[in-house]
Amino acid sequence: MTSATTATDLWVFAYGSLMWKPGFEFEERVPGRLIGAHRSLCVRSVHWRGTPERPGLVLGLDRGGSCVGIAFRVAAARADDTLAYLREREQVTNIYHEATRRVWLKDGSGRAVAAVVYLVDRGHTQYAGPLSREERLHIVRQGHGVGGPNTDYVLATARQLEEIGLRDEELDWLVARL
Repeated sequence: MTSATTATDLWVFAYGSLMWKPGFEFEERVPGRLIGAHRSLCVRSVHWRGTPERPGLVLGLDRGGSCVGIAFRVAAARADDTLAYLREREQVTNIYHEATRRVWLKDGSGRAVAAVVYLVDRGHTQYAGPLSREERLHIVRQGHGVGGPNTDYVLATARQLEEIGLRDEELDWLVARL
């Protein structure tokens, strides 16, 4: 990531809880599409939505496909503080690689921006990989961490996706059973 001390605003791409609970100030909130990674319940949460003994399951950006989420524009003056906050929140166990990727904004402008994204590390011990629907349901039901019940995370994310006009078949399947 380039230094945020330049006069350039920072863009952050959200695909999970950052969509509905960003935790930082922003100037603009726009739906956007990231190509090359997709939203997946593939991360065993041992802090925010579970414990090492009873992990939860949270979303990660896994390789391949595309993902529609929310792009947040943060004023340049707050970029460094926002990155510090995101690193503390998203990198508790270093399950994600912080990267900059092109995100196409879905606001009719045709703009593409360079945004900070958090891509899942497939080599990390918390990477769950492909699980059956029933396995995901069991893990989500049992998970409870410092951020609360794992079920709340899944329900809030599904609600946010619905609010921006998106459906996620896997999340919808889980929501129907929670």
